[in-house]
Amino acid sequence: MIKRVLTILSLLCVLCNYAKAQSSTTETQVVDVNLVNVIVLTFNSTGTSTGSAVSLGFTTINDFTTGKESTVQQLTAASTKPFNITVKTNAANFTYTGSYTPVPVMPVNTKLKLRVTANATGGSIASPFSAYSTLTSNNQNLINAATTGNNKTFSIQYQAIPGLSYPAGTYTTQVVYTATQY
Repeated sequence: MIKRVLTILSLLCVLCNYAKAQSSTTETQVVDVNLVNVIVLTFNSTGTSTGSAVSLGFTTINDFTTGKESTVQQLTAASTKPFNITVKTNAANFTYTGSYTPVPVMPVNTKLKLRVTANATGGSIASPFSAYSTLTSNNQNLINAATTGNNKTFSIQYQAIPGLSYPAGTYTTQVVYTATQY
């Protein structure tokens, strides 16, 4: 009888330990958050990387000789690292559309200028773009040392002074802005 009681008690102890062992368990899982550096530059007028066309109409002698200004254009940057912004035109000369032959060649670097009118990037306006300065087909610093973050805005304005040497028609160039993290 004592043997039976001891056997039953031993069995109960084993069952209790088994029950205790099964009442709790721990598992682990690794979660990786993989970040990459990201930078985006958009035109506020379109919300895309391509801005609205800027059209400057010249109708008087004064327009041709003293120039015309565009409306202010605003761009917004967002970046996970500090960044710089450069500007250039896509070609050294304007593309001509019109009926004049031979096709006239108007250089961008003596006829189209740009200035930064507002800067909320946390960086500084590169010299000489706080005033109207000539654009070229080579990268030129526009904003230096802009800070990390979202909604980093800056505004620019164009000025064209074609002079009186070019025939009627449309002269077109693309202005290219590049934001680069460092």
